[in-house]
Amino acid sequence: MEAKATAKYIRISPRKARRVVDMIRGQHVEEARRILRFSPLGATHEVGKLLDSAVANAERKAEGRSTEDLFVSLAWVDEGPTLKRYRPRAYGRATQILKRTSHITLVVKSLEDARGA
Repeated sequence: MEAKATAKYIRISPRKARRVVDMIRGQHVEEARRILRFSPLGATHEVGKLLDSAVANAERKAEGRSTEDLFVSLAWVDEGPTLKRYRPRAYGRATQILKRTSHITLVVKSLEDARGA
């Protein structure tokens, strides 16, 4: 059984979000939650909520099957649209500030499906 969750337009740069996603890819769900809880990185809150959503989707799809053997099989971060803002600088100039967004996707899969495939 496989379940997916996606969060779009998250206001964190993809480079920072990929550091968090790389830590939990391939981990058991409980171990991934533990890693996210004790990590000082900024994107852990959003990725933790997304992991909970993916597990909830798996429980809904399971229909009576055990969801305790789930692991993060796939996880990736895509770049979303960039918000462009301007900041005044010296001598009447302006510099562009790029506020980047991310699309984060997590896929959880049960161990028995991974072994059978």
